[in-house]
Amino acid sequence: MFALIGIVVVFGSIVGGFLMEKGNLAVLVQPAELVIIGGSAFGTILVGNPLSLTIKVFTSVLGLIAGSKFTKEFYLETLKLLNDIFVFARKSGTAKLEEDVENPDKSEVFKKYPKIVKDHHILHFICDTLRTAVSGVVAPHDLDALLENDIDIHHHEISAPGTALATVADALPGLGIVAAVLGVVITMGALGGPPEEIGHKVAAALVGTFLGILLSYGVVAPVAANLGKIYEAESQYYQVLRAGLMAFAKGMAPTIAVEFARRAIPPDLRPNFKAMEAACKGRPAEAKAA
Repeated sequence: MFALIGIVVVFGSIVGGFLMEKGNLAVLVQPAELVIIGGSAFGTILVGNPLSLTIKVFTSVLGLIAGSKFTKEFYLETLKLLNDIFVFARKSGTAKLEEDVENPDKSEVFKKYPKIVKDHHILHFICDTLRTAVSGVVAPHDLDALLENDIDIHHHEISAPGTALATVADALPGLGIVAAVLGVVITMGALGGPPEEIGHKVAAALVGTFLGILLSYGVVAPVAANLGKIYEAESQYYQVLRAGLMAFAKGMAPTIAVEFARRAIPPDLRPNFKAMEAACKGRPAEAKAA
């Protein structure tokens, strides 16, 4: 939502300043320039990326409206889930835990956290790690390397739409120049005509450069940067899971393992220890107050 507000502020400031100088907004409305620049930008996405990634670019941009799901409340729910898993493993044994890991849809532990487990990659990350940990055939340091590699690959995959969008942002100023050059060519063909007509065509050509630069630095590049921050937030979330799961794999007590996960949460989103303890013990009012 804040991304949309930012775009409104960008266009509002530019249009407002233009009107303060007694500018004519009708001059800025050049559909042909928009077709050239917008169509070419869309074409660069199609040329440089497979169809599946092109679709992800647009779905990722639409996802900016909802914002990042990795909020303080989401992290607190994650700590509760990890605590329930670790306590369940201690009480019921690894054999019972393995049954739940193999069938998380039927697990009473996982069913309590639908917001988390509906993300299939998060669910698979947790279950695959627990399955490997309880097998007892992988040393902790090897398991840690496995998780790190998994997180790196996932980050590379999810960041691809943002990278593709950044490439478009880099191309937009050049596409604006292309539109401007075409406008100049048209203007050359109109020489000898009425001055008003020539002036209109020159203005249209300059609007092409203006739009290319504006869309690049005022819209597409900031959107790509915003997506990059969302991707970093998701990768950081998996680092939190990694910290907690690795502590559990090393045989630490559930509370200590969850504390390892809590300490890996970014400071601005990290619940304090009392909030984590209250949430894990089923005291939501105290957790919210803390």
